[in-house]
Amino acid sequence: MTFSSLDDIAAALRDLPQPDAQALTGAAERNTQLTKPPASLGRLEELAQWYAGWRGIPRPGLARPQIAIFAGNHGVAQRGVSAFPPEVTAQMVANFQAGGAAINQLSQTFGATMSVHALDLGTPTADFTEGPAMDADAFLAAWRTGWDAVDPEADLLVTGEMGIGNTTSAAAIALALYGGAAADWTGAGTGVTAGAFTGKARVVEAGAARHGSQPPVEILRCLGGRELVAMAAAILRARHLRIPVILDGFICTASAATLEAAAPGALDHCVAGHRSAEAGHGALLQRLDKVPLLDLGLRLGEGSGAALAIGVLQGAVACHSGMATFGEAGVSGG
Repeated sequence: MTFSSLDDIAAALRDLPQPDAQALTGAAERNTQLTKPPASLGRLEELAQWYAGWRGIPRPGLARPQIAIFAGNHGVAQRGVSAFPPEVTAQMVANFQAGGAAINQLSQTFGATMSVHALDLGTPTADFTEGPAMDADAFLAAWRTGWDAVDPEADLLVTGEMGIGNTTSAAAIALALYGGAAADWTGAGTGVTAGAFTGKARVVEAGAARHGSQPPVEILRCLGGRELVAMAAAILRARHLRIPVILDGFICTASAATLEAAAPGALDHCVAGHRSAEAGHGALLQRLDKVPLLDLGLRLGEGSGAALAIGVLQGAVACHSGMATFGEAGVSGG
């Protein structure tokens, strides 16, 4: 798809692919024959069958996980919403490219390929308290980057982000989508102090008040950053390719939530990798009916929590596809 207009995004949200019914049935039948008591592997059994359905294979493998990291700068950062200056975004991109960040280590640990996409870092989005963060051209350019970043040969996708000010953007999106008080969705982000936190909540409230009446994709354009747009596009592209997705923390989940708000069920191919320590993430997961796989107090971003959860899904798939059945093992009672 070319994505030359916002109408193309609306079209991409219609008639979304569904999991393969035969693969789901086959995976469920295999699960009943594996050499273990019923349900003894808990959520791992559910995860393996979910994964099999989206891959269309009753006995799948998981050999080509992909991690795509997107970076963008936010005009709203000038409001003092972060403990770090915007220059840190480009510096961290260089660190990703040099292999020095946490996400690099996790990517290597779980055998994932990793790509880094810097999105016009020299041109921050506009301050969303004064107007839309992006015009249509900037929004579509970021969308195309995310859409094209997905490897069609991947069998799992994790999206991560870097962008000073992006917890403010995510909180404003969550407030615009679900309501409540700005303080309910606003967290410490990079570690703002109590006084700065109050100002950050006011910025979140002002942004949501200005743009919250828009449709979900417009909310993403008006309150998001380029990296949030790219993550949403990559997650939707994965749906079209039937590639399962592990969602990362608050920022990734807020980005993805705009897809679900625009087309209920759009995130059925996604699981929540973890619940971050960032305020509002737990509530956001509850709104999306996503139970996190991990809860380790992480709030780094970069896709780190989702990358760590790759190991959980790999374990689920390995047990489902690699274990012997009762018949194969010659064990009675199956």
